[in-house]
Amino acid sequence: MNILYLCHRFPFPPKRGGKIRPFNMIRHLSARGHQVTVCSLVRSPEEAEEGRGIAPYCSGFEMAHVKEWVQVARMTVRLPLPTPSSMGYFYSPALAEHVRSLLNSRRWDLIFVHCSSVAQYVEHVKNTPKILDFGDMDSQKWLEYANYKPFPLSLGYRLEGAKMLAAEKRLARRFDLCTATTRAEWETLDGYATGVDTDWFPNGVDADFFCPAGESYDANTISFIGRMDYYPNQECMARFCEQTWPLLKRARPDMNLLIVGADPSPAMRKLGELPGVTVTGSVPDVRPFIRKSALMVAPLNIARGTQNKILEAMAMGVPVVTSTIAAGGVDAESETHFLVADTPPAYAQAIMRIIDSPAERNRLAMAGRQRMLSHHAWPRSMERMDGIIDRGIKNFSVNSGRVT
Repeated sequence: MNILYLCHRFPFPPKRGGKIRPFNMIRHLSARGHQVTVCSLVRSPEEAEEGRGIAPYCSGFEMAHVKEWVQVARMTVRLPLPTPSSMGYFYSPALAEHVRSLLNSRRWDLIFVHCSSVAQYVEHVKNTPKILDFGDMDSQKWLEYANYKPFPLSLGYRLEGAKMLAAEKRLARRFDLCTATTRAEWETLDGYATGVDTDWFPNGVDADFFCPAGESYDANTISFIGRMDYYPNQECMARFCEQTWPLLKRARPDMNLLIVGADPSPAMRKLGELPGVTVTGSVPDVRPFIRKSALMVAPLNIARGTQNKILEAMAMGVPVVTSTIAAGGVDAESETHFLVADTPPAYAQAIMRIIDSPAERNRLAMAGRQRMLSHHAWPRSMERMDGIIDRGIKNFSVNSGRVT
């Protein structure tokens, strides 16, 4: 098949959540013999240069170069309009022209879109099967942000969430099938009752790359991994360091916390002034930091979809202590494969339970790794996606009157 694939972030190299899922889809579809043309945005010359590495995994790609200040301006002018600001942030006249040219120049067997913010480029197309992979339901993320932001920012996030919710429902009706990343996200999508077929397929983890190394760990070290310019990561670590970290330091004064992730804000860097806390900033490879840790914490209070950091740690045989809401994006069971907590005392208790018992750490390490191999392997997820694509194409045929 000739497949036109659109996504909101250029999917190479697959170093962050918004790139990992689309890259694995593209790689899988190309490996199956499909001709995949990728269209997306790049925001710097460096990202464009790195992005060209996708060439072996697709039949062609189009990049639209955008400037951050221009995209912020496009987002801002939509504040008083019914159109979500998110749509402005991911809109580019150059990308729109690339897509128009591709649509007019050849016949496409499928249009596949990852992320609702770029569905705007092809929502009008009617003569080609279309699948929209929402991934996460962004409207729910903005509405959740409103609960953590001070007024009047909270009002802005609530408004954006409401506008995004309306847009998600409208866009869903213009595609032949819509998907999400987790069962919980799918239940939200299906609850929109748009009349459009829906499904979900999980994120996977590269269990060969994220694997145990057989090296010893430091029983006094725990870690958090994630981009530190991302608000949910900032919020959870600020709260963790304020409320849970003092409990852990009292229980074990020699304990260390590694906060590993690119672009930490000044407030996040300031956390490094706390006793035992290190904020690394960007690192070339997160794996040594995770493997060195007795466990990884993911105490997220705002979490939609799958937290890849959890999958990666479990795949490396490093136990995870996470929140209930973040655990909902992982196909695993609390107590069996990881530990779940939601209050500072509960986090401290779960963390000390692992640190104080090498046997418990080993049990969770082995069980977590096996669960990733059995339930979050990319080949299994991509098999599920193949079936979804077949359904989407059949839906188009039925809806266009080709099949009765």
